[in-house]
Amino acid sequence: MRRLIVAMAIALGLLATPAAAAPPPDVPPDLTAREVSFPGDGGLVLHGTVLSPAGAGPARPGMVLVHGAGTGTPRTQLMGEAVEFARRGMSVLIYDKRSQGYSLFERSYSQLADDALGAVAALRAQRGVDPAKVGIWGLSEGGWVAPIAAARSRDIAFVVLVGANGQSPLRQQTWAVAAGLRKAGVSGSLVDLAEHNLYRALADGGMFPEPYYDPAPTIAAVRQPVLGIWGTHDLLTPPRESPQIFAAALERGGNRHNTFHFFAGADHAAHQTPDGGVTRLPELAPGYADLVGTWVRDVTNGEAPTAQTSGPAPVQDSLTRSVEPPAWWESATVQTAALVLFAMAFAAYPAVAVVRRLRGRSRAPVSRAARGVSGGGLAAVLGGFAYLFSVVMSGGKLASPGPLLGDRPVIWLALQAVAVTAVVSTVLTAVAWRRARGPVERGERVRLGLLLAGGAVFIPWALYWGLLLP
Repeated sequence: MRRLIVAMAIALGLLATPAAAAPPPDVPPDLTAREVSFPGDGGLVLHGTVLSPAGAGPARPGMVLVHGAGTGTPRTQLMGEAVEFARRGMSVLIYDKRSQGYSLFERSYSQLADDALGAVAALRAQRGVDPAKVGIWGLSEGGWVAPIAAARSRDIAFVVLVGANGQSPLRQQTWAVAAGLRKAGVSGSLVDLAEHNLYRALADGGMFPEPYYDPAPTIAAVRQPVLGIWGTHDLLTPPRESPQIFAAALERGGNRHNTFHFFAGADHAAHQTPDGGVTRLPELAPGYADLVGTWVRDVTNGEAPTAQTSGPAPVQDSLTRSVEPPAWWESATVQTAALVLFAMAFAAYPAVAVVRRLRGRSRAPVSRAARGVSGGGLAAVLGGFAYLFSVVMSGGKLASPGPLLGDRPVIWLALQAVAVTAVVSTVLTAVAWRRARGPVERGERVRLGLLLAGGAVFIPWALYWGLLLP
């Protein structure tokens, strides 16, 4: 099943090849830049740039920026943040994210945290940077990585998190894609069952990295001051639920030096957005860089605020949903076995007919409805899997379910109609075979038996995936 998913991901352009090493960024004249290299996890050499205010004095704070999700993300992706933070008096290190050991289906937050610690060590060694005032900033996925690094090392003086998620990656992702589908106007079994179950199967098959990672214990182990920032229009991290989890975990760990702020009209990365979080503009939310600069100055001067929350209430139209590991009968292994059975049962029926015709041994079928089982079953399984995979993998923020009829995607409705046809045809074929006049030869019995076995298994399978439900 994993090879099938990977092949489809490549065909759909969803599995990117590792990016080439990023060139040094262009730096505004009011800042200086220094190229650095440092060892990450496993000795992998990573490359970055340290931005500092031109003419800055000694003993200034420093901050390492940790990327969100993405393979080999270049340092320039965070250039806007780095420039603004450096203009607030800090030295800021941005670096190219690893592609080795990191992909759509493989990653380790622990490994990424060690990469970040390598960056922290490199920044602490820079001339003019006070090593006691170096902190870490994490965006999105970096919101899982930065706390791990902070919990491991007292060399980190503070933690800034943007769009961070306090729940497991699998729960966050299923919520984001479902929310994107609902935002596109979709409801029903595609959102309630199919999307949810696909992610469970992917995780069970080892194709969703660190699906059940629980960040709460690590957050509770963070002793440094924490600044948490969320945009009110975050469509990738549940902005109402996550801050509550962070606050509770920090309180449980005895760390009350936290400041949470929500920025109006801002997206997942605290950038301005003109359309409720779908489009990210280059500009940061007004006041975002100032807040970070002021907060870092205060905490590095020993004036960390205590348990403060400010800003407008975030927008979250639906709550997250628990994503439990699948039972044995819905596991990736059983799902793969069902796909193999469908391929054999539904494809074998017409294949045998073609061979017979080529040999001049064609005969009338026991029931013409058998063609509906074969064609309908194949179309529903292959078409349903391809459509669901493409919708889920391109979902989040703004899903692309295709044209809608009411609140149902037309393609999904067509697949449901084909599934119903396959089920009805299975019943008709079974009845026709039972009522057949005269004996049915052994080869035809095997052919029909395999077809009806596939049709019988197809019924619970289609119910599980929502193809037979509204």
